[in-house]
Amino acid sequence: MGDLIVLAISCILVNNILLAQYLGNCPFLGTSKKMETAVGMAMAVVFVLVLAGAITWVTQTYFLNPLKLGYLQTIAFIVVIASLVQFVEMFLKKSIPALYRGLGIFLPLITTNCAVLGVCLINIKEEYTFLETIVTSFAYAVGFGLALILFAGVRERILLARVPKPLQDTSIGLVTAGMLSLAFFAFKGMV
Repeated sequence: MGDLIVLAISCILVNNILLAQYLGNCPFLGTSKKMETAVGMAMAVVFVLVLAGAITWVTQTYFLNPLKLGYLQTIAFIVVIASLVQFVEMFLKKSIPALYRGLGIFLPLITTNCAVLGVCLINIKEEYTFLETIVTSFAYAVGFGLALILFAGVRERILLARVPKPLQDTSIGLVTAGMLSLAFFAFKGMV
Protein backbone atom coordinates (compact mmCIF):
# COMPACT_ATOMS: atom_id res chain seq x y z
CA MET A 1 0.00 0.00 0.00
CA GLY A 2 2.85 2.37 0.84
CA ASP A 3 4.42 1.78 -2.56
CA LEU A 4 1.18 2.76 -4.29
CA ILE A 5 1.00 6.00 -2.30
CA VAL A 6 4.57 6.87 -3.23
CA LEU A 7 3.80 6.00 -6.86
CA ALA A 8 0.73 8.25 -6.80
CA ILE A 9 2.61 11.19 -5.25
CA SER A 10 5.36 10.71 -7.79
CA CYS A 11 2.88 10.86 -10.68
CA ILE A 12 1.06 13.90 -9.30
CA LEU A 13 3.99 16.08 -8.28
CA VAL A 14 7.38 14.76 -9.37
CA ASN A 15 6.58 13.36 -12.82
CA ASN A 16 3.61 15.61 -13.54
CA ILE A 17 2.44 14.77 -17.04
CA LEU A 18 2.10 18.43 -18.02
CA LEU A 19 4.87 20.21 -16.19
CA ALA A 20 7.63 17.58 -16.06
CA GLN A 21 6.91 15.44 -19.12
CA TYR A 22 5.35 18.18 -21.30
CA LEU A 23 2.46 16.08 -22.61
CA GLY A 24 -0.98 17.62 -23.12
CA ASN A 25 0.13 21.23 -23.56
CA CYS A 26 -2.52 22.12 -26.17
CA PRO A 27 -5.51 21.59 -23.87
CA PHE A 28 -3.41 23.00 -21.03
CA LEU A 29 -3.07 26.34 -22.80
CA GLY A 30 -6.47 26.21 -24.51
CA THR A 31 -8.74 25.40 -21.57
CA SER A 32 -6.99 27.32 -18.81
CA LYS A 33 -8.32 30.82 -19.46
CA LYS A 34 -11.26 30.35 -17.08
CA MET A 35 -11.41 28.35 -13.86
CA GLU A 36 -14.71 26.65 -14.74
CA THR A 37 -13.39 25.30 -18.05
CA ALA A 38 -10.20 24.13 -16.34
CA VAL A 39 -12.19 22.23 -13.72
CA GLY A 40 -14.41 20.67 -16.43
CA MET A 41 -11.41 19.54 -18.43
CA ALA A 42 -9.71 18.17 -15.32
CA MET A 43 -12.76 16.08 -14.40
CA ALA A 44 -13.10 14.76 -17.93
CA VAL A 45 -9.41 13.78 -18.06
CA VAL A 46 -9.62 11.92 -14.73
CA PHE A 47 -12.65 9.96 -15.91
CA VAL A 48 -11.30 9.06 -19.35
CA LEU A 49 -7.69 8.45 -18.33
CA VAL A 50 -8.56 5.88 -15.67
CA LEU A 51 -10.79 3.98 -18.10
CA ALA A 52 -8.23 4.28 -20.93
CA GLY A 53 -5.41 3.09 -18.67
CA ALA A 54 -7.37 0.01 -17.64
CA ILE A 55 -8.53 -0.88 -21.15
CA THR A 56 -5.14 -0.36 -22.80
CA TRP A 57 -3.46 -2.48 -20.10
CA VAL A 58 -5.93 -5.29 -20.80
CA THR A 59 -5.44 -4.84 -24.56
CA GLN A 60 -1.66 -5.02 -24.25
CA THR A 61 -1.57 -7.88 -21.74
CA TYR A 62 -4.23 -10.16 -23.17
CA PHE A 63 -4.19 -9.39 -26.90
CA LEU A 64 -1.07 -7.67 -28.21
CA ASN A 65 1.55 -9.51 -26.13
CA PRO A 66 0.18 -13.08 -26.57
CA LEU A 67 -0.31 -12.56 -30.31
CA LYS A 68 3.13 -10.89 -30.61
CA LEU A 69 1.55 -7.74 -32.06
CA GLY A 70 3.41 -5.25 -29.87
CA TYR A 71 4.35 -3.20 -32.94
CA LEU A 72 0.65 -2.27 -33.27
CA GLN A 73 0.57 -0.81 -29.76
CA THR A 74 0.29 2.87 -30.67
CA ILE A 75 -2.39 2.30 -33.30
CA ALA A 76 -4.34 -0.01 -31.01
CA PHE A 77 -4.18 2.47 -28.14
CA ILE A 78 -5.33 5.37 -30.33
CA VAL A 79 -8.30 3.30 -31.52
CA VAL A 80 -9.11 2.27 -27.94
CA ILE A 81 -8.94 5.85 -26.63
CA ALA A 82 -10.97 7.32 -29.50
CA SER A 83 -13.59 4.57 -29.19
CA LEU A 84 -13.72 4.96 -25.43
CA VAL A 85 -14.27 8.71 -25.66
CA GLN A 86 -17.04 8.23 -28.26
CA PHE A 87 -18.70 5.54 -26.14
CA VAL A 88 -18.51 7.65 -22.97
CA GLU A 89 -19.91 10.64 -24.85
CA MET A 90 -22.87 8.62 -26.17
CA PHE A 91 -23.50 7.01 -22.77
CA LEU A 92 -23.46 10.33 -20.92
CA LYS A 93 -25.64 12.03 -23.53
CA LYS A 94 -28.25 9.28 -23.20
CA SER A 95 -28.21 8.50 -19.48
CA ILE A 96 -26.79 11.55 -17.64
CA PRO A 97 -27.56 14.62 -19.78
CA ALA A 98 -26.63 17.09 -17.03
CA LEU A 99 -23.10 15.68 -16.75
CA TYR A 100 -22.85 15.53 -20.55
CA ARG A 101 -23.74 19.23 -20.79
CA GLY A 102 -21.33 19.99 -17.95
CA LEU A 103 -18.41 18.29 -19.72
CA GLY A 104 -19.50 19.66 -23.09
CA ILE A 105 -16.62 20.16 -25.50
CA PHE A 106 -14.07 18.61 -23.14
CA LEU A 107 -14.84 14.98 -23.98
CA PRO A 108 -14.05 15.32 -27.72
CA LEU A 109 -10.92 17.32 -26.82
CA ILE A 110 -9.60 14.37 -24.83
CA THR A 111 -9.45 12.25 -27.99
CA THR A 112 -6.63 14.47 -29.25
CA ASN A 113 -4.96 14.93 -25.85
CA CYS A 114 -1.53 13.32 -26.15
CA ALA A 115 -1.30 13.10 -22.34
CA VAL A 116 -3.88 10.29 -22.38
CA LEU A 117 -1.94 8.25 -24.93
CA GLY A 118 1.33 9.14 -23.20
CA VAL A 119 0.15 7.82 -19.82
CA CYS A 120 -1.11 4.60 -21.40
CA LEU A 121 2.25 4.06 -23.10
CA ILE A 122 4.17 4.91 -19.89
CA ASN A 123 2.13 2.36 -17.95
CA ILE A 124 3.05 -0.38 -20.42
CA LYS A 125 6.70 0.70 -20.68
CA GLU A 126 7.11 0.62 -16.90
CA GLU A 127 5.44 -2.83 -16.81
CA TYR A 128 2.98 -1.87 -14.08
CA THR A 129 0.47 -4.37 -12.74
CA PHE A 130 -3.22 -3.70 -13.30
CA LEU A 131 -3.61 -2.06 -9.89
CA GLU A 132 -0.50 0.07 -10.42
CA THR A 133 -1.85 1.07 -13.84
CA ILE A 134 -5.13 2.23 -12.28
CA VAL A 135 -3.25 4.16 -9.57
CA THR A 136 -0.85 5.84 -12.00
CA SER A 137 -3.60 6.64 -14.49
CA PHE A 138 -5.64 8.28 -11.73
CA ALA A 139 -2.61 10.07 -10.26
CA TYR A 140 -1.38 11.39 -13.62
CA ALA A 141 -4.90 12.67 -14.30
CA VAL A 142 -5.03 14.35 -10.88
CA GLY A 143 -1.62 15.90 -11.59
CA PHE A 144 -2.93 17.12 -14.94
CA GLY A 145 -5.96 18.62 -13.21
CA LEU A 146 -3.86 20.20 -10.46
CA ALA A 147 -1.56 21.88 -12.96
CA LEU A 148 -4.50 22.98 -15.11
CA ILE A 149 -6.41 24.51 -12.19
CA LEU A 150 -3.30 26.24 -10.77
CA PHE A 151 -2.52 27.64 -14.20
CA ALA A 152 -6.11 28.82 -14.70
CA GLY A 153 -5.95 30.66 -11.40
CA VAL A 154 -2.73 32.37 -12.39
CA ARG A 155 -4.09 33.26 -15.85
CA GLU A 156 -7.20 34.81 -14.35
CA ARG A 157 -4.94 37.00 -12.20
CA ILE A 158 -2.80 37.92 -15.21
CA LEU A 159 -5.89 39.34 -16.92
CA LEU A 160 -6.05 41.94 -14.14
CA ALA A 161 -2.35 42.81 -14.39
CA ARG A 162 -0.62 45.20 -16.74
CA VAL A 163 1.32 43.00 -19.14
CA PRO A 164 3.73 44.52 -21.67
CA LYS A 165 2.35 44.42 -25.23
CA PRO A 166 4.89 41.86 -26.59
CA LEU A 167 4.06 39.41 -23.78
CA GLN A 168 0.26 39.51 -23.96
CA ASP A 169 -1.94 36.45 -24.58
CA THR A 170 -0.09 33.25 -25.50
CA SER A 171 3.38 34.62 -24.76
CA ILE A 172 2.66 35.38 -21.11
CA GLY A 173 0.87 32.03 -20.87
CA LEU A 174 3.98 30.18 -22.03
CA VAL A 175 6.24 32.17 -19.70
CA THR A 176 3.89 31.45 -16.80
CA ALA A 177 3.71 27.76 -17.70
CA GLY A 178 7.51 27.66 -17.68
CA MET A 179 7.65 29.20 -14.21
CA LEU A 180 4.99 26.80 -12.94
CA SER A 181 7.01 23.94 -14.39
CA LEU A 182 10.11 25.15 -12.57
CA ALA A 183 8.13 25.26 -9.33
CA PHE A 184 7.10 21.62 -9.82
CA PHE A 185 10.73 20.65 -10.38
CA ALA A 186 11.28 21.45 -6.69
CA PHE A 187 9.48 18.14 -5.97
CA LYS A 188 12.18 16.11 -7.78
CA GLY A 189 14.08 15.41 -4.56
CA MET A 190 10.94 14.32 -2.75
CA VAL A 191 10.59 10.76 -4.07
